[in-house]
Amino acid sequence: MAFVKKRGRTKWMWLPVTPSTAITKGSLVAWSSGKLVAANATTRPHLIVGVLRHTISASDPDYALDRLVEVEVPIEKFVEWEADVSSESSLSASDIGGYFELCTALLVNRALVSYRVVQCVGYISATKGRFVLNIGPDAMAGYTEDGSKPA
Repeated sequence: MAFVKKRGRTKWMWLPVTPSTAITKGSLVAWSSGKLVAANATTRPHLIVGVLRHTISASDPDYALDRLVEVEVPIEKFVEWEADVSSESSLSASDIGGYFELCTALLVNRALVSYRVVQCVGYISATKGRFVLNIGPDAMAGYTEDGSKPA
């Protein structure tokens, strides 16, 4: 269960991560107070940076330290990522073109559409699909300057 790039151009960036925070390889990561954390169901898309390259665990020698981690960042629109879909919200072929949220940093929630973090561009199975990430500065469309949705 992870976001895995399948097509498109990306680059690797070394970015600061929040100390003492475990994050699994393949997770979407987002800015929080100037450092990265795992994205979640309520993370606004414009704060999401990309996909973490290596797992961060409590057994790492630098786990509690300020450090940089490697993140895969899309550098063009329509980079395709394969990702798992929550078993509570099965994906279908008719979902292609739809926008969805996250359950966790590793899992798409097809049942929710408020934050529109991913767009489905391919159906693989009820629990796996291909997605384009709607993240970063381009994802600000439809949000106010402070990152909230207008009323």
